[in-house]
Amino acid sequence: MIELRNVSKTFLGKNPSRGRFHEIHAVRDVSICIEQGDIFGVIGFSGAGKSTLVRCVNLLERPETGEVLVDGTDLMKLSPAELRRARKKTGMIFQHFNLFRSRTVAGNVAFSLERGERAESRVAELLELVGLSDKKNAYPSQLSGGQKQRVGIARALASNPSILLCDEATSALDPQTTQAILTLLKELNKKLGITIVIITHEMQVIKSICNRAAVMDSGRIVEQGPVFNIFSDPREQITREFIATTSHLNKVNDLLAEDNPIIALKANQILARFSYSGRNTVDALISTASILFNVKLNIIFGDLDIIQEHPIGGLVIVLEGEKEAAEKTMQWFGEKGVKVEVLKHG
Repeated sequence: MIELRNVSKTFLGKNPSRGRFHEIHAVRDVSICIEQGDIFGVIGFSGAGKSTLVRCVNLLERPETGEVLVDGTDLMKLSPAELRRARKKTGMIFQHFNLFRSRTVAGNVAFSLERGERAESRVAELLELVGLSDKKNAYPSQLSGGQKQRVGIARALASNPSILLCDEATSALDPQTTQAILTLLKELNKKLGITIVIITHEMQVIKSICNRAAVMDSGRIVEQGPVFNIFSDPREQITREFIATTSHLNKVNDLLAEDNPIIALKANQILARFSYSGRNTVDALISTASILFNVKLNIIFGDLDIIQEHPIGGLVIVLEGEKEAAEKTMQWFGEKGVKVEVLKHG
């Protein structure tokens, strides 16, 4: 288990216009708890402090205040020798792979291992695990981005760590390769029981692989919890902005800004966004409401996804009917657990 208690980290930055140094509060009083076996995501925009935060987990960045506990041991209280031993429990992979160009794939993976038959056997085992057995004698320049990251993952696993830290590990990859790497990480989590902490600015990564997540803004954790809860009921505006990047429903905002003819409404029509989660995604609510309240419900577009084995999604609908019937319809949807947001009146 990883636990950060009231961790803060400050850097000194120089103001180019004034030539003076000023404090940059990269991490501000952060407390999080990551359970053994979690795939925990930390998401934030550039400069939010997420990379500094993940480097505090193994004290590559040493906080000024707070506690960093791994399996109950406060790393802040360890001697340099004890800290070096403790760090062997943590592997790390990076955005730009950080491979040695002059070493083969096998040489990169073996970098932290002592030479010998056991090292050769371990390298072969790791390359098979990440699907690169046929590339052991290749050099980084001969590999694709996804293959390089697989080498980075194999190298990070060489010392049998219980924790794997991933700092923007898929940001330099195309979408298809990103998904392949995320699938590999998920398989490793399941197969090895390894705890994975993923730093990213892409909500799609959080949605695809994480079971719990935290949202960072200006050095603080503004929201955290199970990923399904974050997607189904985001509390903070920044969280809603991140979620919007993964949903087709956000297209309606562009249509509204353009005053697109697709959403031109008659006097007795309402444009609304319906958000579903859990069981109500599979109930026949649209047809039932149409019959019950004598209204027409025209679906403009929709979105449905599965997060942590639960359905979640929504629809953008033009509701047509008398005012009282429309109000009763929206109230009825709310009673069924569907969030209704009126976007435009005819």
